[in-house]
Amino acid sequence: MILPEISIKRPILASMMNIALVLVGIVSMLNLPVREVPDIDPPIVDVSTTYIGASSNVVETEVTEKLEEVINGIEGIKTLSSESREELSKITIEFELWRDI
Repeated sequence: MILPEISIKRPILASMMNIALVLVGIVSMLNLPVREVPDIDPPIVDVSTTYIGASSNVVETEVTEKLEEVINGIEGIKTLSSESREELSKITIEFELWRDI
């Protein structure tokens, strides 16, 4: 019963003890090592092609769509995104983590 008596007699001391306890908790939480989430690089492949003098529509139909058809046959693809611009086609492929690149 000593702590409640001190807290009633000296409320500022009780408040400061609470603030100190919270600060120790925050500092401890920030210094905890993360062991459950490994530091990995996702397996991502970028395919860039250029077609000099072609418009974005031509690049999309003649280059990007044909490459996407071939790339879709690869096993273990998580996401496939593409972008067609004037004279440039860029395809980004993200593989599943189990897939050996």
